[in-house]
Amino acid sequence: MSAPDPLALPRLPRDAEGPVFAEPWQAQAFALALELHARGAFAWTEWAQALSAELARDPADDGTRYYEHWVAALEALVARHNLAGMDELSSRKTAWENAYLRTPHGKPVEL
Repeated sequence: MSAPDPLALPRLPRDAEGPVFAEPWQAQAFALALELHARGAFAWTEWAQALSAELARDPADDGTRYYEHWVAALEALVARHNLAGMDELSSRKTAWENAYLRTPHGKPVEL
């Protein structure tokens, strides 16, 4: 299995040095997709198809929601491959949201 080229992805926010992230969670979501692929959870072509499908659902997006689409594609693949159920994903999202809301500005969010 060859390593994917994440820079070949459509509409990936980037500069001359590579991907750019407006928020830490975006970098974490990016890394999670790469790590799950590296561990064999899904093929890179499957990932590219899932992400393309999510991006196609919102053709008016100017790129500001790119990583929201990235997470939606990742959640779909995680559920499809039974890596986690939708209830588990929903519970985890709620836990992260609650942790975020109680974390002082500028501090790292921890569960």
